[in-house]
Amino acid sequence: MSSDYFPTEAAKGLADSQLRSNLRVATHTIREKSAAVISEVDDWQQLREAGRRTKHHAVRHLDRHLLALEQSVTEAGGQVHWAADGASANRIVGDLIEATGEREVVKVKSMLTDEIGLNRALAERGIAAYETDLAELINQLSGDAGSHIVVPAIHRNRSEIRDLFRDQLDGHADLDDSPPALADAARLHLRRRFMTARVAVSGANFAVAETGTVCVVESEGNGRMCTTLPSTLITVMGIEKVLPRLEDLGVLLQLLPRSATGERMNPYTSLWTGITPGDGPQQFHLVLVDAGRTNALADPTGRQALHCIRCAACLNVCPVYERVGGHAYNSVYPGPIGAILTPQLTGMERGRSLPWASSLCGACYEVCPVKIDIPTVLIHLRGKVTKLEQQEGAGRNERSVMTFARIVMSRPRLYRLGQRIVRWQLRLLARLPRVARALPGMSGWTGVRELPEPEDDQTFRDWWRGRATP
Repeated sequence: MSSDYFPTEAAKGLADSQLRSNLRVATHTIREKSAAVISEVDDWQQLREAGRRTKHHAVRHLDRHLLALEQSVTEAGGQVHWAADGASANRIVGDLIEATGEREVVKVKSMLTDEIGLNRALAERGIAAYETDLAELINQLSGDAGSHIVVPAIHRNRSEIRDLFRDQLDGHADLDDSPPALADAARLHLRRRFMTARVAVSGANFAVAETGTVCVVESEGNGRMCTTLPSTLITVMGIEKVLPRLEDLGVLLQLLPRSATGERMNPYTSLWTGITPGDGPQQFHLVLVDAGRTNALADPTGRQALHCIRCAACLNVCPVYERVGGHAYNSVYPGPIGAILTPQLTGMERGRSLPWASSLCGACYEVCPVKIDIPTVLIHLRGKVTKLEQQEGAGRNERSVMTFARIVMSRPRLYRLGQRIVRWQLRLLARLPRVARALPGMSGWTGVRELPEPEDDQTFRDWWRGRATP
């Protein structure tokens, strides 16, 4: 990711009125539903605090809990594999699939497998991976990247999905755009995959160190078909998803559905522990993936990003995300949480524009079910980027401007002269927007904003001197 990727792609999103309309309708609907079901819970703030403490403890003692998880899974008949990065994880999963002799797998929705590019890596080995989540299926058929954490096809409306299914799915030339019809078309397409697949790949919402239990939540039931019918189940999980105790799920499974989809509980909550002879998958593999997570863990301020339970509440209230869309972030994790998580996972050198890709209005913190202080982390990461750019020799122009400003603002007569000059320039540029957008060094600002025209010549100092005194 180049340092100017977000500003460039954000401008494209701002120019796409259909995209902004799709996002506005979808995010407003989700957050209104979420607010309604949250209002029913009298102790919501206490639940948020309990969730924050649970995740803080789990991440703070990650080493201990991961070793306990490995032991519990092994004792329950599963096998645990450790992957330092995405390439290692992809290699492990590919080897496990090839060991079964199969060339096709069905997949449960997984942010991590998108993050590490698992589908592409499997395709290079001649293994076809079929997404079964409706939104992920839409993206797979269209070649799109996900643009939202919970509803990754949020950038498409029903008519667009209807046209896609008519083109890509056999026997649906007369399909209409009603939700039941679209869901039924996807169901018929996936049924054969479910009934014939011998290997499934899943992610994990949580895993419990105490018992070795893995938890996946969803709204469609496709995930449960994947985790119960195949004979081999491979779960790919980020190391930050571990929880110490089974009872911790009692808190997080109240927070997650209300924050994510505006539901009181997830329609499908699947829990499994190792293998059970004669029932469900007879081989279970848990692949624990680092992929930059221990780098984030080393930062006492930035490690809050690892508390994320992937509810996307912050996306649904973010004024920046709503206007530019998820693709502008060039990351599996868009929106405010992506602005603080992606740079830490990929390295500040690649994700340096993202800490500026979110406002500091605080709405994201107010809705986060585990109370991640995203604005504070954004400021912290901006400081890191600034130091990095200074080390690279950048920022000289900014320092020169600030030095000039210090000189002007410390001399009252010079400051008043500067005010008059600036007011004249603003009036001129406000009337010549094309010139304003083309100004060297200012186009990044004026390209997406209108310069205000001063209303009159009265400055604050003029008003102060002329005000009525008691």
